[in-house]
Amino acid sequence: MDYVLNNLSSERLLFRKLVPDDFEFWLPFHEDSRSSKYWVGLPQNPEQACREDFERTFFRYRNNLGGKLALIEKNTGTFIGLCGLLVQQIDQNQELEIAYSLLPKYWKKGYATEAAQACKLCATEHQLAPSLISIIHIDNLPSQKVARNNLMKPTAKTIYHHNPVYIFRVKI
Repeated sequence: MDYVLNNLSSERLLFRKLVPDDFEFWLPFHEDSRSSKYWVGLPQNPEQACREDFERTFFRYRNNLGGKLALIEKNTGTFIGLCGLLVQQIDQNQELEIAYSLLPKYWKKGYATEAAQACKLCATEHQLAPSLISIIHIDNLPSQKVARNNLMKPTAKTIYHHNPVYIFRVKI
């Protein structure tokens, strides 16, 4: 099963695989302390954090574990963030996660909700899983709002990579 939703699009966004040249576009995410406000255990050096982010994504692509895709604003061609489906292990269960992260200057414009909804629709159309999750830190209210906008509900609380998280879920 292919979980990489390459060439997906929505009203305002194009999705494409991340490429090494995107590093400079994604680095500002890791340079802005608001981006990692809720998550412990990330490298303090922004370049190292970005490099590890890219390595995880390319590993996922190579091993059919999904992967976040670059989000490109259709009207401007601007790189604004990442979103995609990720195969995850949560409490000894394999799950399919909708993951999303935007550059801070694109927050509160509806892009994360739009991207997450496009992923959900595609996963539903291709019957990729019986349900989808989003793993969200218990204090990250903006990401929880995106999940709720995608009709997801918190169904569990657990620890993920040393962080307290809610598992938001929607059946598809």
